[in-house]
Amino acid sequence: MNATATPAPELHLPDLPEVPVSLGPLGLGAVAQRHPVPWSARWRDALSSYLPLLLMALLATGTWWLVKHTPGIEGPSAIKPLRTDPDYTMRGFNLTRFAPDGRFAVRIEGDMLRHYPDTDRLEIDGVRIESVSPDGRITRASAKRALANGDVSEVQLLGEAKVVSQVSPTDTIELEGEFLHAFVRFERLRSHLPVVVRRAGSVTRAGGLDYDHLQSMLRLDGPVRIVLPAVQRKGK
Repeated sequence: MNATATPAPELHLPDLPEVPVSLGPLGLGAVAQRHPVPWSARWRDALSSYLPLLLMALLATGTWWLVKHTPGIEGPSAIKPLRTDPDYTMRGFNLTRFAPDGRFAVRIEGDMLRHYPDTDRLEIDGVRIESVSPDGRITRASAKRALANGDVSEVQLLGEAKVVSQVSPTDTIELEGEFLHAFVRFERLRSHLPVVVRRAGSVTRAGGLDYDHLQSMLRLDGPVRIVLPAVQRKGK
């Protein structure tokens, strides 16, 4: 028996119609066409982009200029040493000081005055001083030379120093020595050298003294010698 081969089935698709595809001109339709930008627009865009940076740079430059040209605070300058020689002198001078209420307080006269700025001290030749206390008591002093502080509240009398002070309208006390240290404001007088005290006819010689005029107290350092005036006895 002969077998006959069966042919394989074939699939036939219908023919599709050909569709023409056209891309058109290159770049048109898919990519937008670019137009040239004017220079004015470019400058405007650049200026708007860099303007904040330019303003900041201008502000920084102005701040630097101000800091550079603004006077700075002066540092502590080197203190110049005060001169040790007199910065001024006066001849035949007369200085008068008054109290805050206008009352005459003290007058200083002399042949020569020298002021030393390094210590603010006065050196006076041929000094003569007159002062008046608030209650009207008068004190006069003189010496060959005097050393005083700037406000003349403390005076050292050197060489033939003499002070005459009113204790009352009818009583005075007189002090003499080669050195007398006067504290004008406190009306006090001191000396560590020999002095002579005269009062009411008596003469006292001592090795030094401390006299407080406001307290009416006198302390004498030894040796002390006192010469009292003779007392006249009344006849019986």
